Amino acid sequence: MIRTTLIRRALPALLLSAAAFNAQAQKDKIEGLWYNAEKTAKINIFKAKDDKFYGNIVWLKEPNENGVPKTDKKNPKESLRTQPMMNLQILRHFKKDGDKEYNDGEIYDPKSGKTYSSKITYNGNSLDVRGFVGISLIGRTTTWERAQ
Repeated sequence: MIRTTLIRRALPALLLSAAAFNAQAQKDKIEGLWYNAEKTAKINIFKAKDDKFYGNIVWLKEPNENGVPKTDKKNPKESLRTQPMMNLQILRHFKKDGDKEYNDGEIYDPKSGKTYSSKITYNGNSLDVRGFVGISLIGRTTTWERAQ
């Protein structure tokens, strides 16, 4: 009888734990850490509550400049030029479109301070990240590699 009561009480907790584990295991394939094309930064891509994908810089090969952390000094908004490059959001608003495509997003280039329309194509351990102005035909694609 004690054993039955213990099982009845433990079972819901076990089921909740299994459901939480399963939810974590079902991450989207682009979620996680990616090196940019030059391997000078790692970007963490994640799915937000709005079901769109975003990416933040979480590692820089050279995080400091003149002994202080790098900032977003090329940002077109003067008030944002002192924000740190670490945790800077450079990917925004990507919507999953099929099995390998992520569209309707934006990519921010901190080297130029410009934001471009963007789409991402998943290719296993690499991503083709295309930035463009207007239509996708006029743009540039870089390849990012999955970071371990």
